[in-house]
Amino acid sequence: MIELTLGSAFIIGLLGSSHCLGMCGGLSSVLGAAPKEGANRHRIFSYNAGRLLTYTVIGAVAGLLGEALLAAIPQSAVVLRTVAGLLMIAMGLYVSQWWMGLTRLEQIGAILWRAIQPLTGKLVPVSNHRQAFMLGTLWGLLPCGLVYSTLSWALASAQWQQSALLMLAFGAGTLPAMLSMGYAGEKLLQRLRQPRFRSVAGLLIAVMGVVTLATPFYHSGHIDHSEHTHHQHHDM
Repeated sequence: MIELTLGSAFIIGLLGSSHCLGMCGGLSSVLGAAPKEGANRHRIFSYNAGRLLTYTVIGAVAGLLGEALLAAIPQSAVVLRTVAGLLMIAMGLYVSQWWMGLTRLEQIGAILWRAIQPLTGKLVPVSNHRQAFMLGTLWGLLPCGLVYSTLSWALASAQWQQSALLMLAFGAGTLPAMLSMGYAGEKLLQRLRQPRFRSVAGLLIAVMGVVTLATPFYHSGHIDHSEHTHHQHHDM
């Protein structure tokens, strides 16, 4: 039985790092305003701690919504899992740049972001850890198809603790790339943007989506088979 795992969420974040660097990498110039390199690194850590906190909180909220939905409509579990699987496949196509349909989700999220973005302007230039942390919490709400797709996964798990951990694991997967912002990040971004890497990463994420999509039907078929076998033994 294949289930959603924290390891899978981490891998999604890792494979989607090219997209994360493309959207957030520009912050390196803001966070790198300190005169000492050590201070720059500390601010980048604070920024990413804030970003991961936001991912964890919205993951917990998604899990609570999933729990409430399942309590009201138990049959919705298959629907949630199906939507999550389809969005994962879309995310794989998005990362590989074969189909950019997830940009439509980002356009919807941009409505909320327009209300949040002015707050980020009050935190730059970043001069201390608190500002970097607060900027990270806000930047975690940046419209991102990668985040939205993983969030649908968290919603489908319908357990707020598990959902929060899934989003935290996803965020942790983006850390290797995000912590290397600046010159090293530019070099890494060049490698991650290579068509071969993006194609392989997108394909792996899409496969996870197919597995997510197929799991409810696998369980349904397995249960039906078990009940059929039970009735056969009972009749004998």
